[in-house]
Amino acid sequence: MPHVTSKDGTPIAYDRSGQGLALILVDGALCYRSFGPMPKLAPHLTPHFTVITYDRRGRGESGDKGPYAVEREVEDIEALIREAGGSAFVFGISSGAALALEAGAKSSAIKKLVVYEAPFIVDDTRAPLGKDYARTMKDLIAADKRGDAVRHFMKAVGVPAFFVFMMRFMPMWKKLKAIAHTLPYDTAIMGDNQRGKPLPDDQWASLLAPTLAVDGGNSPAWMRNATHALADVLPNAEYRTLPGQTHMLKPQAIAPVLVEFLKS
Repeated sequence: MPHVTSKDGTPIAYDRSGQGLALILVDGALCYRSFGPMPKLAPHLTPHFTVITYDRRGRGESGDKGPYAVEREVEDIEALIREAGGSAFVFGISSGAALALEAGAKSSAIKKLVVYEAPFIVDDTRAPLGKDYARTMKDLIAADKRGDAVRHFMKAVGVPAFFVFMMRFMPMWKKLKAIAHTLPYDTAIMGDNQRGKPLPDDQWASLLAPTLAVDGGNSPAWMRNATHALADVLPNAEYRTLPGQTHMLKPQAIAPVLVEFLKS
């Protein structure tokens, strides 16, 4: 399995397929190369791009050299871009979208960026996450209560309790628990942007690459409001809604949007 070495020496596992300019797919919480939406999306894109999927640090076959900082994950993406030839497009979903924004603000090697529903909370259309969420998550991970950590996360993002209960008896539960220790990383990436306050005007001021902020027409109001607000504060952004889509994005819905925007 190919790896690149990040700036701090952490090995980052990746897969590459297809042809054309490089497109790096950035997963959200609890997902990695073999689990989540990106493995299903990649085949729709390989006729148009050299598609790179990777295991974010601490997941799958990637390393996890500490201490953690968001900057280390940005450096992981930079290492993948160097491996791809020095420039790339980037697509991120959920907290992976927030990470992609941080990478785009720091790297001119990202030529275009597409982000889908970064879970910012920018108004009162849902309850904000308090500081106790992050503290409780860290305590659960420190105590190696991985299942409880996953449940804590699922409750915060609004997954119904019955469904969370049923997940415990599905094969996916083992995979979720295996990377539960990375949940605080996603919390760090979100920063203070889940407090129910407007997004800062200057956080991504250096992100000059053309950016497309996308949400689903059937997603909750708070998530759509956040995506629209993001497009408003980014220096060079467009906003688009995919009719009928939710946070559980279908590959066949986003793939043509990526091709159209990135190749235009």
